[in-house]
Amino acid sequence: MSLDLLLTGGTLPDGSRADIAIAGDRIAGIAPRIEAEAALSIDLAGCLVAPPFVDPHFHMDATLSYGLPRINASGTLLEGIALWGELKAGMTHDAVVERALAYCDWAVSMGLLAIRSHVDTCDDRLLGVQALLEVREKVRPYLDLQLVAFPQDGFYRDPTARANTLRALDLGVDVVGGIPHFERTMAEGRASVTELCEIAAARGLPVDLHCDETDDPESRHIEQLAYEARRLGLQGRVAGSHLTSMHSMDNYYVSKLLPLIAEAGVSAIPNPLINIVIQGRHDSYPKRRGLTRVPEMRAAGIRVGWGQDCVLDPWYSLGTADMLDVAHMGLHVAQMTSPADMRACFDMVTEVNAAILGLPDYGLRQGALASLVVLEASDPVEALRLRATRRLVVSRGRVVAERQANPMRLTLPDRPQTCDRRFKSAT
Repeated sequence: MSLDLLLTGGTLPDGSRADIAIAGDRIAGIAPRIEAEAALSIDLAGCLVAPPFVDPHFHMDATLSYGLPRINASGTLLEGIALWGELKAGMTHDAVVERALAYCDWAVSMGLLAIRSHVDTCDDRLLGVQALLEVREKVRPYLDLQLVAFPQDGFYRDPTARANTLRALDLGVDVVGGIPHFERTMAEGRASVTELCEIAAARGLPVDLHCDETDDPESRHIEQLAYEARRLGLQGRVAGSHLTSMHSMDNYYVSKLLPLIAEAGVSAIPNPLINIVIQGRHDSYPKRRGLTRVPEMRAAGIRVGWGQDCVLDPWYSLGTADMLDVAHMGLHVAQMTSPADMRACFDMVTEVNAAILGLPDYGLRQGALASLVVLEASDPVEALRLRATRRLVVSRGRVVAERQANPMRLTLPDRPQTCDRRFKSAT
């Protein structure tokens, strides 16, 4: 067997030791020992080998814009939306592309090779949409970027959002998005869920709605989303992101709601870094931390994956493009600290998120796409505890990042980069 890349002596997530043979962009074999000639052979010295990290919820049109044109003083969701409106008015195509590509470089260096990004469609120019469509093509050789048509200011509330969202989908945006809790009334929110799901069904597209991202226990658009998923045959293609109102809902109602979500095949995407700082801002004490009911949803058979949401933007002043940071925070806030639960948190930023995005040929198995990350850890729980250093990142059979000594070196197709910059907001 002639190979392009042979990785020897790695530790798989199940604890077994294995060599991994790569030919072209595929995994040609995984076995305790592989004897073969390879163009490049790397000894992993027992480091953990995992499939690449996947982020199912992000806002790439806003990323790395922290401080423009000002800082979110209240830290609230609503001020963040208002601030984004101010920033959006003066935004340029080139600035969005530059910031998004910088973030993608950062993501690759952290082993994050698939991202689903919402992109605002409440802009008659569709500037962000056009910019991220360009970015999607630029990064396609090494990073999977899915785009969600997201009417940030409300599908009905904004006068041109409906038409612009349809235009964005016509341009090739991958997923139908929405924000029903930001419509003027609960009734309009429910109606938006129905119409958005009908649009997705007619076009054969997935649905991913910002759903009930509020402290209001009466915000129950997830119930409508589950209903529409079953009615329209969208099971397995629908996600509800955030779902923070569930944190405050009556327990009896939740006991009815969770089976409805499960039988509708709706996935849940909580975003722990953001949810715990955005929610509860109107509380005195005790203060709510609006993470949704992750352990209960998992116990009910609902697919739940952790999302990043924001990095250095109007809603969040921190972030590292590191899905281990996301899972680390999630397991603390959700109190998922048993060995099995911690291992599940690792799976939630790899295998589970890949399933939510519907990524084909993902995983560590023969015939799968040869994309993986090597971590300085012995197992997934240690990787979470340490937020382990990435030693090596392979995308589609190519080594795209490796850390032999700081800084991390990137070798992206046609875009050699060094990830030693400090990602600051523009000034």
